[in-house]
Amino acid sequence: MKDFVPDTAPLRPPSEVMRLARMGAMMPTRLSFLRVLVRQLCAERAQITRRTWDMTPEGHGRAVFSITLSGHTYSLVAVSNDLPPDQRSDRVIATAWDAAFVLYDGVPDAADVDRIAAQAPLQEAGRFGPHDLVLSRANKSVRMWNACVSALQSGTQPDPAMIRDIGYLMRTTAVYGNGKFGIADRHLIADRPGLGGPFAVEMLAVYMIRHFTLELVQHVGRGTLDRSLARHLGIGNATGLGMAPFLVTHPVLFNNWMVARETALARVRGVQDVTPDQSKRLKTLAERAARHLSEWHVPAPDHDAALRDLHRDWIRFSTCFEAPDTVETLWQMGQSESEPLQELLAALLIEAFPDLVDDLVAEMGDPHGPLTVPFADTQSLKSAIERDWAWALQLDYEQADECRRFWYVSAAKLEPRLGDRHAEPGADLETPLDIARRVAALYAALKDIATPVSAFLARHPGHAHAASRVAILHRYPYAEIRDNLIAATCRPIDMLRCKLSFFGATKFDPKSDLWTRITLAQGAPLGDELGPSRDDWWLPTGE
Repeated sequence: MKDFVPDTAPLRPPSEVMRLARMGAMMPTRLSFLRVLVRQLCAERAQITRRTWDMTPEGHGRAVFSITLSGHTYSLVAVSNDLPPDQRSDRVIATAWDAAFVLYDGVPDAADVDRIAAQAPLQEAGRFGPHDLVLSRANKSVRMWNACVSALQSGTQPDPAMIRDIGYLMRTTAVYGNGKFGIADRHLIADRPGLGGPFAVEMLAVYMIRHFTLELVQHVGRGTLDRSLARHLGIGNATGLGMAPFLVTHPVLFNNWMVARETALARVRGVQDVTPDQSKRLKTLAERAARHLSEWHVPAPDHDAALRDLHRDWIRFSTCFEAPDTVETLWQMGQSESEPLQELLAALLIEAFPDLVDDLVAEMGDPHGPLTVPFADTQSLKSAIERDWAWALQLDYEQADECRRFWYVSAAKLEPRLGDRHAEPGADLETPLDIARRVAALYAALKDIATPVSAFLARHPGHAHAASRVAILHRYPYAEIRDNLIAATCRPIDMLRCKLSFFGATKFDPKSDLWTRITLAQGAPLGDELGPSRDDWWLPTGE
């Protein structure tokens, strides 16, 4: 517990924060889940132990690595395959990958390793049990992998510029947890020390997978990577629409993430006297952010142009870091800038004051689910809609573009998809992500005469879901995205960017409005470097 918390500025209102355009500009912070997990590993000086290494010279076989976190040991079982190039794909419909993984609860015996080695490459088609905590798979970045292997085999090091540009040896195409496909349910480990935060066990798997990729490339290359270069190789990820609906279907959890982030920013903005050390830290982070942006390039011309604009704006804005009297002064200077610059500034300010914000990670879970207070009657419900949902009532859902999209679940892969209501079949199978339209319909059905909400819903059960969302937002102000998610203008990439920023993702590389590649754990301490002084890797830069 902190002895002193400075004056806290007002939290930014949900009407400002919970818009897709701003969500799509969010950056990772020290509250991001991978960062929190690695910080805990550093505090405990955790060590990774290699237990099994049965690999051919070409890097095909199996390996087991273990790590102890808060008194519990977890093991990554990795299976590396000889994958033909024509089978390598980031798409969820793929059926073969360069590597497959299971994070195991404890230390697996030989029979468990044999079982996992047989089942993990099957992924969704495999059979798993309650000791299997996370299921994942990954494909090589062939260009980066071959360059590293070739350099090491020739006794040299790979090109640092190439490592900066690509940033990983392998990228995952799924990291499954929480009971999916028969693996352990979340409740089995939710109370474990070190795993209480959101997605902590998945982030532990990601960190261990990154360690495995570094071990494997050095094995195949028969050489040792320079530590600074190895540290800058994270783990990639390819993420599509499957992730986007999570923010809608878990409104209380999403609210808690956003409240923690906004509270952190508000606390930092309350710092009245910036010390010389704090001022120096702010300038150091600003310079690092500028260099990170200079190293962040993506193939898509429109997205890269936006990055170049942000880089130029940041260089110009960085003069504001010279001698701010208060953090609020610096913050207000940023309010005339673009949303991407404001969100970068918010992340930087949170990074600079760990003592003020790190305790907030304890509030980012959702152990109870919605705890709402019933409305007294339909008039109270109507008033809540008028107060909290005015933006939704202003839209004309009869217009084709305001209801063009529909969300559904693919029967083949059980993954969310997005259809065109006016051009494709399937709208009858729509999943209820059209929250704004449903609330507007509920409002239209409410009369001026007050009746019990239960009586109204008994007569109109189709409005029950909308009524529950109104009650949730009444209690949890950051629970709802304040945009129309079925409009033609909806960009799912903004939802992905927001969620992935909470995971700790960097180097977003959108391939369309529907999916993106990212980098995780770039700059993170290596498996034998975990210690209290190793937590400073926000927006890493190459050597």
